Amino acid sequence: MKQNPLTTLCLALAAAGINAPAHATDGYFANGYGMKANGMGGAAIAVAQEPFGGAVNPGAMSFLGSEWQLGVSWFSPQRSAQRSGSGMAGIDGSVDSGSSNFFIPEFGGNWNIRPDLALGVTVTGNGGMNTNYAGGQIPLQSACAGFRGNQGSPYNLLCGSGNLGVDLTQLLIAPYASWQPVKGHSIGIAPVIAYQRFKAEGLQAFDNPALSTSPGNVTNNGYADSWGAGLRVGYMGQFTEQIAFGAAYASRIGMGNFDPYKGLFAQSGGFDIPSNFTVGFALRPTRQWLIALDYQRIFYDQPASVHNPSAYIGACAPPQMGGLGQRDACLGGSSGAGFGWQNIDVWKIGVQYALDEQWTLRGGYNHSDNPIPPQDVTFNILAPGVVKDQWSAGATWRIDPDSELTGTLMVAQNNAVTGPSLFVGFGAPSTTTETIAMKETLAGVAYSRRF
Repeated sequence: MKQNPLTTLCLALAAAGINAPAHATDGYFANGYGMKANGMGGAAIAVAQEPFGGAVNPGAMSFLGSEWQLGVSWFSPQRSAQRSGSGMAGIDGSVDSGSSNFFIPEFGGNWNIRPDLALGVTVTGNGGMNTNYAGGQIPLQSACAGFRGNQGSPYNLLCGSGNLGVDLTQLLIAPYASWQPVKGHSIGIAPVIAYQRFKAEGLQAFDNPALSTSPGNVTNNGYADSWGAGLRVGYMGQFTEQIAFGAAYASRIGMGNFDPYKGLFAQSGGFDIPSNFTVGFALRPTRQWLIALDYQRIFYDQPASVHNPSAYIGACAPPQMGGLGQRDACLGGSSGAGFGWQNIDVWKIGVQYALDEQWTLRGGYNHSDNPIPPQDVTFNILAPGVVKDQWSAGATWRIDPDSELTGTLMVAQNNAVTGPSLFVGFGAPSTTTETIAMKETLAGVAYSRRF
């Protein structure tokens, strides 16, 4: 049977997406999905300009015509970490993460079945928990030897051997339906199929019975993967030609466990994708101008492995190490130590101006809370998702009545968080602190065609 070329393209992008982390600015969620949305700071909940309803608002897609869009972005995150104040413990050091150039595909397609009904599919991803620090910052004659003994080579920043880092990728495939039961008011639903994969390296200092419920399943086990499913629902109302309102809710996605890392993540390798909701409006004061404002809440407190405080590992340690010996607080435990991420609020504002029949210009700003509190910086050396302020700009060139090229540029300002080191509880002086920092640049282009 001959396969629809759009279906073939979607499947190919899904496969490509498995190997590419998404741009992470709102924790490890992208600030926007689709190049036009990115150019407006991610504000798109009450705007129907691109076929990305499965990732934004399926309720908006009945207002969009039949079209498909294919894009690719160059994403460059710059991550760094340093420790100071350890004195005689000798574990001070600093390092920058490698792996700073990625190419990220995206795809969406929308089909108007009837004037009041649209079907479509969106292929997107989340990521950003991706770091690759070279080892060798900490000398052999240091407090790291108390964790590992003499390993014959200098330690990495978390007292392990070799390179230090993690790689998390989440691929989301979301078919959707969008229907207007009453003209001007549309509801949508998008079942979400999620795939994720993960690996960790250089965490040998925590791979022992004193700190983990499953030694041997903490680090350097290659890639592990898991599947899950969730749901996104949405509404958009076009109240007048000038004013639209939108709202969407994405459920928590229950994922299978990462078995090769069941001694690292809480609940034996659990790593669910948190829920979120978004509300916003769009204002068109004239035919040329569009102003959009979104508010989003992301619930990072849902996955225990993401939310549980890293300080739990102190309660896990045996009394001879200064802990309480509470095994369920150990890495991998039912209440195991995690990254300490908090729920965040995200504000997105975007402006669009139609210069003429061929050119449309955009600008936007996205402000996100930092999900990582100072007391959890140590584990978040692995995942320093701390950027807060992102500025974006973009433009669309209409090639002909049916096709367009859209470009976007996003810059996330550098942000740093400093806090006490977890190593204070394991022999380092109280003056020991760590700082994590991150900034990002993204440039992308997309081609869309109506049919």
